[in-house]
Amino acid sequence: MERLAIAQLLDWKNRTRRKPLLLDGARQVGKTWLVERLFGERHFPAVHRVDFLAEPDIAGIFDDGLEAEQIIANLEISRGRKISLETDLVFLDEVGECQPAIDSLKYFAERMPRAHICATGSNIGLLGSFPVGKVEFLELFPMCFEEFVMASENHLLHQAFQERRRGRTVHRELWSLLLDYYFVGGMPEAVDAWFNRGRSGSPLERTGAVKKIHRDLIAGYQRDFGKYGGKQHAGHIEAVFRNIPGQLARVMDDSVKRFMFKGVIENKSRYQQLRGPTNWLVRAKLASQCFPIDSRPTVPLEALAKENIFKLFLFDVGLLGHMLNMEYADQRAQAASYKGFIAENFVQNELRSRLRNPTYSWAESRGEIEFLHRCQSGEIIPVEVKSGARTRAKSLRAYIERYAPAHTVKLTGTEGKWPDKGRDLVWPLYYARHLDQL
Repeated sequence: MERLAIAQLLDWKNRTRRKPLLLDGARQVGKTWLVERLFGERHFPAVHRVDFLAEPDIAGIFDDGLEAEQIIANLEISRGRKISLETDLVFLDEVGECQPAIDSLKYFAERMPRAHICATGSNIGLLGSFPVGKVEFLELFPMCFEEFVMASENHLLHQAFQERRRGRTVHRELWSLLLDYYFVGGMPEAVDAWFNRGRSGSPLERTGAVKKIHRDLIAGYQRDFGKYGGKQHAGHIEAVFRNIPGQLARVMDDSVKRFMFKGVIENKSRYQQLRGPTNWLVRAKLASQCFPIDSRPTVPLEALAKENIFKLFLFDVGLLGHMLNMEYADQRAQAASYKGFIAENFVQNELRSRLRNPTYSWAESRGEIEFLHRCQSGEIIPVEVKSGARTRAKSLRAYIERYAPAHTVKLTGTEGKWPDKGRDLVWPLYYARHLDQL
């Protein structure tokens, strides 16, 4: 399956001088597949992979020190083959499992700027130290909706998506895929089961395969809570993690409110008491924050946000539905009781994968706008999320009356409207990723 991040990897490769590249991201989002198969095997004559999780003894290549030349020499001996630093890719996988490997990136940056050194890790955000300024970072997320369309192998539909086309046929096909995406999500193994392994299977077999993958992924993340968070802290991390879907599902209208700390853990009801496990989930890329602004939005938005007031979203919409025991038929039906928060979590993840995080919203008096987006011109525009065909938005009208923005955007379940003149754009939800073009 193709990944859009390949373009950034190729840009890094084609430079004459480069820092080591460090790919960060939650476990099982496809970092190894991207680097080794899509990038390494296609664009290098040889890939020298070191997996510190599967081969803990390989850490011995650092026993003679962290000098880059010595490490490469030891790696050549351990693998029994020469490494050409001008043409080959040296791939340090799960580098967070070996602190000397993390530390060595500094020396590769200083001594071998022409070498192709790429590292990946699933716990980079949890590390106590790494060589700041000596590595280039790239964050990998679960597959976004565009990558899901690509995985469907309908190349003409993908072209229509890229060109942001309108029309009933385009809308019908993309909307159907979006509802599938709500169930499957973007974890590569689940997407592969849905499109590739599931092509010859019945709908029941396909949905069953995806549900099993989701179940196994959640169990794996729970094990990670204990491994990387400590036994005492693990219970608190899991409590916050499991409360994210529950709190989203309790919303009675189409808009997600802020995360409530009371009731998550017994005898703890304030942000300061749950700050540790919440930040752990964010650093581990399993959750993301959206900070509401309660005044006129101005640049920088960071200065208007409050540390202890935020919405908390799950990093993958498919796992969100799984944790709420939602079936494929539920996602296809799009009942009014839950479609709002599914759509909002979807948009949050699309914005993060394209524009990075955190995100911001607006909440003042009784009005609330799901997202604030800063355009290329620097203008801050409100983005209203409506999961169905109803596009009337009282909060958006209130925002317009107060601040008179030059443009507004509504993301809805309709085909959308592209007025030749005027400020009010109505886009279908699946085009949320194109906000970066404004």
